[in-house]
Amino acid sequence: MTEAPWMAAAVWMGLALAASLISIRVGISVALIEICVGAVAGNTIGMAPTEWINFLAGFGAILLTFLAGAEIEPEALRNHWKPALCIGFVSFLAPFACAMAAAYFLLHWSAQASMIAGTALSTTSVAVVYAVMLETGLNRKDVGKLILASCFVTDLGTVLALGAMFANYNWWLVLFLGASALVLPFAPHLTHRFLRRYEGQVSEPEIKLMLLMLFALGALAAKANSEAVLPAYILGIVLAGEFRHHKETVYHIRVAVFALLTPFYFLKAGALIRADAIAQGALVIVLLLAVKVGAKFIGVYPTAKAFRMNRRVSMYTTLLMSTGLTFGTISAMFGLTRKFIDSTQYSALVVVVIASAVVPTLIAQRWFLPRLSEEERDGV
Repeated sequence: MTEAPWMAAAVWMGLALAASLISIRVGISVALIEICVGAVAGNTIGMAPTEWINFLAGFGAILLTFLAGAEIEPEALRNHWKPALCIGFVSFLAPFACAMAAAYFLLHWSAQASMIAGTALSTTSVAVVYAVMLETGLNRKDVGKLILASCFVTDLGTVLALGAMFANYNWWLVLFLGASALVLPFAPHLTHRFLRRYEGQVSEPEIKLMLLMLFALGALAAKANSEAVLPAYILGIVLAGEFRHHKETVYHIRVAVFALLTPFYFLKAGALIRADAIAQGALVIVLLLAVKVGAKFIGVYPTAKAFRMNRRVSMYTTLLMSTGLTFGTISAMFGLTRKFIDSTQYSALVVVVIASAVVPTLIAQRWFLPRLSEEERDGV
Protein backbone atom coordinates (compact mmCIF):
# COMPACT_ATOMS: atom_id res chain seq x y z
CA MET A 1 0.00 0.00 0.00
CA THR A 2 1.28 3.50 -0.86
CA GLU A 3 -0.92 5.55 1.49
CA ALA A 4 0.51 7.47 4.43
CA PRO A 5 0.84 5.50 7.68
CA TRP A 6 -2.28 7.05 9.19
CA MET A 7 -4.38 6.08 6.18
CA ALA A 8 -2.95 2.56 6.25
CA ALA A 9 -3.78 2.36 9.96
CA ALA A 10 -7.34 3.51 9.25
CA VAL A 11 -7.77 0.83 6.58
CA TRP A 12 -6.45 -1.95 8.81
CA MET A 13 -8.52 -0.86 11.79
CA GLY A 14 -11.60 -0.52 9.58
CA LEU A 15 -11.12 -4.11 8.49
CA ALA A 16 -10.69 -5.14 12.14
CA LEU A 17 -13.96 -3.39 13.03
CA ALA A 18 -15.76 -5.10 10.16
CA ALA A 19 -14.41 -8.47 11.30
CA SER A 20 -15.64 -7.84 14.86
CA LEU A 21 -19.14 -6.96 13.69
CA ILE A 22 -19.28 -10.01 11.40
CA SER A 23 -18.04 -12.23 14.23
CA ILE A 24 -20.76 -10.98 16.58
CA ARG A 25 -23.38 -11.44 13.87
CA VAL A 26 -22.48 -15.00 12.86
CA GLY A 27 -21.20 -16.25 16.23
CA ILE A 28 -17.80 -17.42 14.94
CA SER A 29 -14.42 -16.70 16.58
CA VAL A 30 -13.22 -13.20 15.67
CA ALA A 31 -9.74 -14.57 14.93
CA LEU A 32 -11.16 -16.75 12.15
CA ILE A 33 -13.12 -13.86 10.70
CA GLU A 34 -10.07 -11.56 10.83
CA ILE A 35 -8.00 -14.10 8.89
CA CYS A 36 -10.75 -14.41 6.28
CA VAL A 37 -11.21 -10.63 6.01
CA GLY A 38 -7.45 -10.21 5.67
CA ALA A 39 -7.34 -12.84 2.93
CA VAL A 40 -10.11 -11.09 0.98
CA ALA A 41 -8.44 -7.69 1.36
CA GLY A 42 -5.02 -9.04 0.47
CA ASN A 43 -6.29 -10.63 -2.73
CA THR A 44 -8.56 -7.76 -3.83
CA ILE A 45 -7.10 -4.41 -2.77
CA GLY A 46 -3.54 -5.66 -2.46
CA MET A 47 -3.26 -4.89 1.25
CA ALA A 48 0.33 -5.67 2.25
CA PRO A 49 1.85 -5.35 5.75
CA THR A 50 4.37 -2.57 6.34
CA GLU A 51 7.28 -2.70 8.76
CA TRP A 52 5.33 -1.13 11.61
CA ILE A 53 2.38 -3.43 11.02
CA ASN A 54 4.76 -6.38 11.15
CA PHE A 55 5.94 -5.16 14.55
CA LEU A 56 2.39 -4.72 15.88
CA ALA A 57 1.46 -8.15 14.53
CA GLY A 58 4.48 -9.74 16.21
CA PHE A 59 3.71 -7.91 19.45
CA GLY A 60 0.14 -9.20 19.27
CA ALA A 61 1.32 -12.78 18.74
CA ILE A 62 3.61 -12.58 21.78
CA LEU A 63 0.92 -11.18 24.09
CA LEU A 64 -1.72 -13.57 22.76
CA THR A 65 0.60 -16.49 23.49
CA PHE A 66 1.33 -15.08 26.95
CA LEU A 67 -2.40 -14.85 27.70
CA ALA A 68 -2.94 -18.41 26.45
CA GLY A 69 -0.41 -19.64 28.99
CA ALA A 70 -1.87 -17.44 31.72
CA GLU A 71 -5.35 -18.97 31.19
CA ILE A 72 -4.18 -22.32 32.54
CA GLU A 73 -5.64 -23.45 35.85
CA PRO A 74 -2.86 -24.88 38.04
CA GLU A 75 -5.45 -26.85 40.01
CA ALA A 76 -6.76 -28.47 36.82
CA LEU A 77 -3.25 -29.62 35.93
CA ARG A 78 -2.66 -30.93 39.43
CA ASN A 79 -5.99 -32.76 39.59
CA HIS A 80 -5.82 -34.23 36.07
CA TRP A 81 -2.08 -34.33 35.45
CA LYS A 82 -1.84 -37.94 34.32
CA PRO A 83 -4.62 -38.02 31.65
CA ALA A 84 -3.85 -34.42 30.62
CA LEU A 85 -0.17 -35.23 30.14
CA CYS A 86 -0.89 -38.40 28.17
CA ILE A 87 -3.67 -36.98 25.99
CA GLY A 88 -1.83 -33.70 25.43
CA PHE A 89 1.42 -35.44 24.53
CA VAL A 90 -0.07 -37.82 21.95
CA SER A 91 -2.21 -34.95 20.63
CA PHE A 92 1.05 -33.16 19.82
CA LEU A 93 3.27 -36.08 18.80
CA ALA A 94 0.94 -38.00 16.45
CA PRO A 95 0.06 -35.12 14.07
CA PHE A 96 3.56 -33.66 14.35
CA ALA A 97 5.15 -36.88 13.13
CA CYS A 98 2.45 -37.73 10.58
CA ALA A 99 2.24 -34.22 9.04
CA MET A 100 6.02 -33.94 8.86
CA ALA A 101 6.26 -37.34 7.17
CA ALA A 102 3.42 -36.56 4.74
CA ALA A 103 4.97 -33.23 3.75
CA TYR A 104 8.41 -34.76 3.24
CA PHE A 105 7.61 -38.11 1.60
CA LEU A 106 4.31 -37.43 -0.18
CA LEU A 107 4.52 -33.73 -1.04
CA HIS A 108 8.33 -33.67 -1.39
CA TRP A 109 8.73 -30.52 0.70
CA SER A 110 12.18 -29.71 2.07
CA ALA A 111 13.15 -30.97 5.51
CA GLN A 112 12.71 -27.52 7.07
CA ALA A 113 9.36 -26.95 5.35
CA SER A 114 8.23 -30.39 6.55
CA MET A 115 9.17 -29.52 10.12
CA ILE A 116 7.15 -26.30 9.87
CA ALA A 117 4.20 -28.36 8.59
CA GLY A 118 4.57 -30.74 11.52
CA THR A 119 4.56 -27.95 14.12
CA ALA A 120 1.75 -25.96 12.45
CA LEU A 121 -0.54 -29.00 12.30
CA SER A 122 0.30 -30.44 15.72
CA THR A 123 -1.48 -27.67 17.60
CA THR A 124 -4.77 -27.52 19.46
CA SER A 125 -6.57 -24.18 19.59
CA VAL A 126 -6.88 -23.07 23.21
CA ALA A 127 -8.94 -20.09 22.02
CA VAL A 128 -11.50 -22.26 20.23
CA VAL A 129 -11.68 -24.90 22.96
CA TYR A 130 -11.93 -22.31 25.74
CA ALA A 131 -14.78 -20.54 23.95
CA VAL A 132 -16.62 -23.84 23.49
CA MET A 133 -16.13 -24.76 27.15
CA LEU A 134 -17.59 -21.42 28.28
CA GLU A 135 -20.53 -21.70 25.89
CA THR A 136 -21.47 -25.20 26.99
CA GLY A 137 -20.69 -24.83 30.69
CA LEU A 138 -18.16 -27.65 30.50
CA ASN A 139 -15.41 -25.38 31.85
CA ARG A 140 -16.90 -26.02 35.32
CA LYS A 141 -16.89 -29.81 34.87
CA ASP A 142 -14.04 -32.28 35.18
CA VAL A 143 -14.20 -33.24 31.51
CA GLY A 144 -13.89 -29.61 30.43
CA LYS A 145 -11.01 -28.92 32.80
CA LEU A 146 -9.26 -32.07 31.57
CA ILE A 147 -9.63 -31.04 27.92
CA LEU A 148 -8.30 -27.54 28.64
CA ALA A 149 -5.34 -28.93 30.58
CA SER A 150 -4.59 -31.30 27.68
CA CYS A 151 -4.65 -28.36 25.25
CA PHE A 152 -1.93 -26.61 27.20
CA VAL A 153 0.27 -29.71 27.15
CA THR A 154 -0.19 -30.01 23.37
CA ASP A 155 0.65 -26.38 22.69
CA LEU A 156 3.61 -26.49 25.06
CA GLY A 157 4.97 -29.35 22.96
CA THR A 158 4.43 -27.26 19.83
CA VAL A 159 6.28 -24.17 21.05
CA LEU A 160 9.11 -26.27 22.49
CA ALA A 161 9.48 -28.14 19.19
CA LEU A 162 9.44 -24.90 17.21
CA GLY A 163 12.13 -23.45 19.44
CA ALA A 164 14.30 -26.58 19.52
CA MET A 165 14.28 -27.36 15.79
CA PHE A 166 15.23 -23.94 14.46
CA ALA A 167 17.36 -22.44 17.22
CA ASN A 168 21.00 -21.52 16.65
CA TYR A 169 22.93 -23.72 19.04
CA ASN A 170 25.50 -21.11 20.03
CA TRP A 171 26.27 -18.75 22.90
CA TRP A 172 23.11 -16.74 22.24
CA LEU A 173 21.07 -19.86 22.99
CA VAL A 174 23.09 -20.43 26.16
CA LEU A 175 22.45 -16.82 27.18
CA PHE A 176 18.73 -17.15 26.40
CA LEU A 177 18.42 -20.36 28.45
CA GLY A 178 20.45 -18.86 31.29
CA ALA A 179 18.34 -15.70 31.39
CA SER A 180 15.15 -17.80 31.31
CA ALA A 181 16.45 -19.94 34.17
CA LEU A 182 17.07 -16.78 36.19
CA VAL A 183 13.89 -14.87 35.35
CA LEU A 184 11.18 -17.54 35.25
CA PRO A 185 11.58 -18.99 38.80
CA PHE A 186 11.49 -15.50 40.36
CA ALA A 187 8.81 -14.03 38.08
CA PRO A 188 5.81 -15.12 40.24
CA HIS A 189 7.31 -13.63 43.44
CA LEU A 190 8.33 -10.40 41.70
CA THR A 191 4.94 -10.09 39.99
CA HIS A 192 3.17 -10.78 43.30
CA ARG A 193 5.07 -7.94 45.01
CA PHE A 194 4.39 -5.56 42.13
CA LEU A 195 0.69 -6.41 42.05
CA ARG A 196 0.35 -5.94 45.80
CA ARG A 197 2.14 -2.60 45.66
CA TYR A 198 1.04 -1.08 42.37
CA GLU A 199 -2.14 -2.76 41.12
CA GLY A 200 -4.81 -0.18 40.40
CA GLN A 201 -2.42 2.64 39.56
CA VAL A 202 -3.25 4.61 36.43
CA SER A 203 0.25 4.07 34.98
CA GLU A 204 -0.09 0.24 35.32
CA PRO A 205 3.56 -0.43 36.35
CA GLU A 206 2.87 -4.14 36.90
CA ILE A 207 1.90 -4.54 33.25
CA LYS A 208 5.03 -2.67 32.19
CA LEU A 209 7.09 -5.12 34.27
CA MET A 210 5.53 -8.06 32.41
CA LEU A 211 6.15 -6.37 29.07
CA LEU A 212 9.78 -5.80 30.05
CA MET A 213 10.22 -9.51 30.83
CA LEU A 214 8.47 -10.50 27.59
CA PHE A 215 10.53 -8.14 25.44
CA ALA A 216 13.84 -9.05 27.06
CA LEU A 217 13.30 -12.81 26.81
CA GLY A 218 11.84 -12.41 23.31
CA ALA A 219 14.91 -10.45 22.17
CA LEU A 220 17.24 -13.18 23.44
CA ALA A 221 15.06 -15.87 21.83
CA ALA A 222 15.23 -14.03 18.50
CA LYS A 223 19.03 -13.75 18.78
CA ALA A 224 19.11 -17.53 19.27
CA ASN A 225 16.99 -17.89 16.09
CA SER A 226 14.11 -19.20 18.15
CA GLU A 227 10.65 -17.66 18.39
CA ALA A 228 9.61 -15.06 20.97
CA VAL A 229 6.34 -16.92 21.60
CA LEU A 230 8.31 -19.69 23.37
CA PRO A 231 9.32 -17.65 26.46
CA ALA A 232 5.98 -15.79 26.29
CA TYR A 233 3.98 -19.01 26.62
CA ILE A 234 6.16 -20.38 29.42
CA LEU A 235 6.08 -17.06 31.29
CA GLY A 236 2.29 -17.07 31.01
CA ILE A 237 2.13 -20.59 32.49
CA VAL A 238 4.51 -19.60 35.29
CA LEU A 239 2.37 -16.57 36.21
CA ALA A 240 -1.00 -18.30 35.77
CA GLY A 241 -1.38 -19.09 39.47
CA GLU A 242 -0.68 -15.48 40.44
CA PHE A 243 -3.08 -14.06 37.84
CA ARG A 244 -5.95 -16.12 39.21
CA HIS A 245 -6.13 -13.62 42.07
CA HIS A 246 -5.77 -10.53 39.89
CA LYS A 247 -8.48 -10.78 37.26
CA GLU A 248 -8.61 -7.02 36.75
CA THR A 249 -4.99 -6.87 35.58
CA VAL A 250 -5.55 -9.78 33.20
CA TYR A 251 -8.66 -8.01 31.92
CA HIS A 252 -6.68 -4.85 31.18
CA ILE A 253 -4.07 -6.83 29.25
CA ARG A 254 -6.75 -8.74 27.35
CA VAL A 255 -8.57 -5.55 26.33
CA ALA A 256 -5.39 -4.02 24.90
CA VAL A 257 -4.41 -7.23 23.11
CA PHE A 258 -7.75 -8.00 21.46
CA ALA A 259 -8.72 -4.41 20.70
CA LEU A 260 -5.44 -3.23 19.20
CA LEU A 261 -2.79 -5.88 18.61
CA THR A 262 -4.24 -9.25 17.60
CA PRO A 263 -6.33 -7.75 14.75
CA PHE A 264 -3.08 -6.77 13.06
CA TYR A 265 -1.68 -10.26 13.55
CA PHE A 266 -4.69 -12.17 12.21
CA LEU A 267 -5.39 -9.70 9.40
CA LYS A 268 -1.74 -10.01 8.35
CA ALA A 269 -1.96 -13.81 8.52
CA GLY A 270 -4.92 -13.65 6.14
CA ALA A 271 -3.41 -11.00 3.87
CA LEU A 272 -0.45 -13.29 3.13
CA ILE A 273 -2.73 -16.07 1.84
CA ARG A 274 -2.70 -16.30 -1.94
CA ALA A 275 -6.00 -17.21 -3.58
CA ASP A 276 -4.28 -18.74 -6.60
CA ALA A 277 -2.17 -20.92 -4.29
CA ILE A 278 -5.34 -22.25 -2.64
CA ALA A 279 -6.86 -23.14 -6.00
CA GLN A 280 -3.68 -24.84 -7.17
CA GLY A 281 -3.09 -26.63 -3.87
CA ALA A 282 -6.60 -27.90 -3.14
CA LEU A 283 -5.46 -31.54 -3.05
CA VAL A 284 -2.57 -30.63 -0.75
CA ILE A 285 -4.98 -28.87 1.61
CA VAL A 286 -7.34 -31.87 1.70
CA LEU A 287 -4.42 -34.24 2.29
CA LEU A 288 -2.91 -32.22 5.14
CA LEU A 289 -6.29 -31.69 6.80
CA ALA A 290 -6.96 -35.45 6.64
CA VAL A 291 -3.51 -36.15 8.07
CA LYS A 292 -3.95 -33.68 10.94
CA VAL A 293 -7.41 -34.84 11.99
CA GLY A 294 -6.64 -38.52 11.30
CA ALA A 295 -3.46 -38.42 13.37
CA LYS A 296 -5.32 -36.77 16.24
CA PHE A 297 -7.85 -39.62 16.17
CA ILE A 298 -5.11 -42.25 16.07
CA GLY A 299 -3.42 -40.69 19.09
CA VAL A 300 -6.13 -39.13 21.24
CA TYR A 301 -9.15 -41.44 20.95
CA PRO A 302 -7.52 -44.65 22.25
CA THR A 303 -5.72 -42.66 24.94
CA ALA A 304 -9.01 -41.15 26.12
CA LYS A 305 -10.60 -44.60 26.14
CA ALA A 306 -7.66 -45.91 28.17
CA PHE A 307 -8.61 -43.42 30.91
CA ARG A 308 -12.15 -44.88 30.97
CA MET A 309 -13.91 -42.12 29.10
CA ASN A 310 -17.06 -43.35 27.38
CA ARG A 311 -17.34 -43.33 23.60
CA ARG A 312 -19.20 -40.01 23.41
CA VAL A 313 -16.77 -38.13 25.66
CA SER A 314 -13.77 -39.74 23.95
CA MET A 315 -15.02 -38.61 20.53
CA TYR A 316 -15.79 -35.13 21.85
CA THR A 317 -12.33 -34.84 23.39
CA THR A 318 -10.66 -36.06 20.20
CA LEU A 319 -12.54 -33.63 17.97
CA LEU A 320 -11.78 -30.62 20.15
CA MET A 321 -8.12 -31.63 20.39
CA SER A 322 -8.13 -31.67 16.55
CA THR A 323 -8.79 -27.94 16.34
CA GLY A 324 -6.04 -25.47 15.53
CA LEU A 325 -5.73 -21.72 15.10
CA THR A 326 -3.34 -19.43 16.95
CA PHE A 327 -0.20 -21.53 17.31
CA GLY A 328 -0.79 -23.07 13.89
CA THR A 329 -0.78 -19.68 12.19
CA ILE A 330 2.16 -18.54 14.35
CA SER A 331 4.19 -21.58 13.24
CA ALA A 332 3.30 -21.03 9.58
CA MET A 333 4.12 -17.31 9.85
CA PHE A 334 7.46 -18.17 11.48
CA GLY A 335 8.28 -20.47 8.56
CA LEU A 336 7.30 -17.87 5.95
CA THR A 337 9.20 -14.96 7.51
CA ARG A 338 12.32 -17.11 7.99
CA LYS A 339 11.94 -18.40 4.39
CA PHE A 340 11.62 -22.04 5.44
CA ILE A 341 8.39 -22.24 3.42
CA ASP A 342 7.13 -20.28 0.42
CA SER A 343 3.84 -18.41 0.02
CA THR A 344 2.14 -21.40 -1.61
CA GLN A 345 3.03 -23.71 1.28
CA TYR A 346 2.08 -21.00 3.78
CA SER A 347 -1.34 -20.54 2.15
CA ALA A 348 -2.01 -24.28 2.26
CA LEU A 349 -1.02 -24.58 5.93
CA VAL A 350 -3.12 -21.59 7.08
CA VAL A 351 -6.19 -22.85 5.20
CA VAL A 352 -5.76 -26.27 6.85
CA VAL A 353 -5.43 -24.59 10.24
CA ILE A 354 -8.62 -22.57 9.66
CA ALA A 355 -10.52 -25.63 8.46
CA SER A 356 -9.37 -27.59 11.51
CA ALA A 357 -10.74 -24.84 13.77
CA VAL A 358 -14.18 -25.03 12.16
CA VAL A 359 -14.95 -28.56 10.97
CA PRO A 360 -14.11 -30.66 14.08
CA THR A 361 -15.78 -28.09 16.36
CA LEU A 362 -19.05 -28.19 14.42
CA ILE A 363 -19.07 -32.01 14.39
CA ALA A 364 -18.27 -32.20 18.11
CA GLN A 365 -21.00 -29.71 19.06
CA ARG A 366 -23.62 -31.26 16.77
CA TRP A 367 -23.21 -34.97 17.50
CA PHE A 368 -20.92 -35.61 20.48
CA LEU A 369 -21.58 -32.91 23.08
CA PRO A 370 -21.56 -34.57 26.54
CA ARG A 371 -25.04 -34.56 28.01
CA LEU A 372 -25.53 -32.16 30.92
CA SER A 373 -28.68 -31.44 32.88
CA GLU A 374 -29.99 -27.88 32.93
CA GLU A 375 -28.78 -27.54 36.54
CA GLU A 376 -25.27 -28.64 35.54
CA ARG A 377 -25.31 -26.37 32.49
CA ASP A 378 -26.22 -23.40 34.71
CA GLY A 379 -23.59 -24.35 37.30
CA VAL A 380 -26.20 -25.08 40.02
